[in-house]
Amino acid sequence: MTLASAPPVRLHVPGRTLVLVAGLPGAGKSTLLATLPPEDSTVVLDSERTRALLVRRLPAGTPYPLYRWAVHLLHRLSVVLAALAGPDTVVVHLPSTTGGTRSAIRRLARLGGRAAHLVWVHAEPADALAGQHVRGRVVRGRAFAGHAARAGDVAATLRSDGPPAGWASARVLDRSCAHRGLRMAK
Repeated sequence: MTLASAPPVRLHVPGRTLVLVAGLPGAGKSTLLATLPPEDSTVVLDSERTRALLVRRLPAGTPYPLYRWAVHLLHRLSVVLAALAGPDTVVVHLPSTTGGTRSAIRRLARLGGRAAHLVWVHAEPADALAGQHVRGRVVRGRAFAGHAARAGDVAATLRSDGPPAGWASARVLDRSCAHRGLRMAK
């Protein structure tokens, strides 16, 4: 079976859920989320969409570093609002390479009466950096190095230990899985 004919990854998400799609910047999170078919009962929150909305409202050529803070703030605000009052399934895109960020998302899901599911898109740092260059948006060197250092053991831990406490499920996908796509099964 070729990659093109491989079926999408299926994730079982019954009831009210919050799905965190995490991994290194450039690992394939946005690629994976772009494959989700639109559904009334699902909202997908990708920071790239927030960035695109801001770009249309800013003067042409405004450098991203000048409004990066606004993208991060607005994206996180939309995550909180959706987790508390959104539709049945909320899918969130965040690198979440720190355990603290993943824990905050898990607590937010619980506060919103949702089961928390973690999808970790794993890529080696060199592959993730290449993915950033392909998309034309590269995370600053020091910031990326921090993400890479923190993310180093996450995939291995998830594979060996299963879902961390408080998570209904945890899946580790590689870049090829991200290209195959994702489907949510209720």
